[in-house]
Amino acid sequence: MSSEYVPTIGLEIHAELKTKTKMFCSSKNDPFAAEPNVHICPVCMAHPGTLPVINREAVRSVLKVGVALGATLADYTEFDRKNYFYPDLPKGYQLSQYEHPLVSGGELGGVAVTRVHLEEDTASSMHEEGVGTTIDYNRAGVPLMELVTEPVIKSAEQAGNFARELQLLLRCLGASEANMEKGEMRVEANVSVSKISNGKNKILGTKVEIKNLNSFKAMERAVEYEIKRQTALLEQGGEVIQETRGWDDAKQSTFAQRTKEGSADYRYFPDPDLPSLKLGEVAGFSRESLMREMPELPWERRERYRGLGIKDDDAELYVQEPVLGGFFEETLALLKGDTARILLASNYIANDLVNILRLRPDFAKATTGKQGSGETKRDIEGRDSGYQDGIPISAKNFKEIIDMLAEGKISSRAAKDILAVCVKGGADEPRRYAEAQGLLKAGGPVLEGIVEEVIAKNPKVVADFRAGKSVALEFLLGQCMKALRGAGDPAALRELIINNIKNLG
Repeated sequence: MSSEYVPTIGLEIHAELKTKTKMFCSSKNDPFAAEPNVHICPVCMAHPGTLPVINREAVRSVLKVGVALGATLADYTEFDRKNYFYPDLPKGYQLSQYEHPLVSGGELGGVAVTRVHLEEDTASSMHEEGVGTTIDYNRAGVPLMELVTEPVIKSAEQAGNFARELQLLLRCLGASEANMEKGEMRVEANVSVSKISNGKNKILGTKVEIKNLNSFKAMERAVEYEIKRQTALLEQGGEVIQETRGWDDAKQSTFAQRTKEGSADYRYFPDPDLPSLKLGEVAGFSRESLMREMPELPWERRERYRGLGIKDDDAELYVQEPVLGGFFEETLALLKGDTARILLASNYIANDLVNILRLRPDFAKATTGKQGSGETKRDIEGRDSGYQDGIPISAKNFKEIIDMLAEGKISSRAAKDILAVCVKGGADEPRRYAEAQGLLKAGGPVLEGIVEEVIAKNPKVVADFRAGKSVALEFLLGQCMKALRGAGDPAALRELIINNIKNLG
């Protein structure tokens, strides 16, 4: 990208809320039902004479998001009709919010938020060659949260990070599963490029909206492509047209869809069938009431882990993967503030336990296993993809392994082996298993005997050590550890080997 041009990006993100029923009727909220058009009723199908009723839980979910963002919660709100005609919209209009959103302002991950409001989702259109277009109305009327950011994002990476953090927040609050691959969370990016003038770019460029973004990576690539496309166009003296563009993942490029509509095209007006709301008068909708129900938020949890000395990558793993995070929390409770053992436990969970789980057939099948730029140890677009059946070792047994390791009773190698056996269901009591398998560290006469035996069997290596070849000592140490099946203390063995060789004369 030319240094003369700077991008400005704003995001519009929709998320289907996880309520029992739809936004304005009692039909089941199940847009992914196997049978089409089974979760519908006269209200969500817009039969004449029907009246909508506001879903209280959907409103609460959006207000909780507002509290988490540190935003202003509306005291007065209303629903509006957004008018446009399309087969996936039974009413011929969408119930949404225009002038009086539930949430205004706020911030997430350093990005300012403009507003968060509620609306209803459309039906699902399916286009099949040779058949035509069919429509499933199971999704019509599902509660849909829309969040709009300020145009303050400056890169594709920053846009991706914001969307990931919002997904994490929605899951933390229990508001939405927010799986992009299922369409439960949909991201649209507004991208403009402007030329720097006298070190400033006060005038924003022409905005282009990008749709059809079904993953974080696709969104980042689309934004990056659009920045380059607009920059090249401006450098050649061309003009950027305000329009809606789609993303073609196969071609890795955006393509024109239609001229972008303005708000006037939708002819918004307050819905006469729904009451306006004074939220301060509704029990349970006050900020104080909502605050009492708030869980520990993702950024609060990260900060707590940093205070314990947990590595950033490991902390992110526990925040992103609730099952792993829950297992770590159980272990934390058992370790009762022992910092050294907490750090040891974290290292074994984030590295050894995760690697052992990856070898399980059900885990390998469930996870994509990809790790690229900007990713942590797990691909965060999934949801506990390898852990849906829980961690197959109790926190109590895991702590027992950590205790034996911290007390010097087993070696690191033995700890990894015992952990693998426990995860695979081969042992219920780690300490008893270690004793039965001879994995507890040997000491005293046992070490002496092994050292003497190894030295006697390797006279040439002993001579090499005496000649100053340090690698010879490591070979002798390795032979001792092999004979002890990893149950020796390397430092003690090294000292014994040196002393025994010196005593040979």
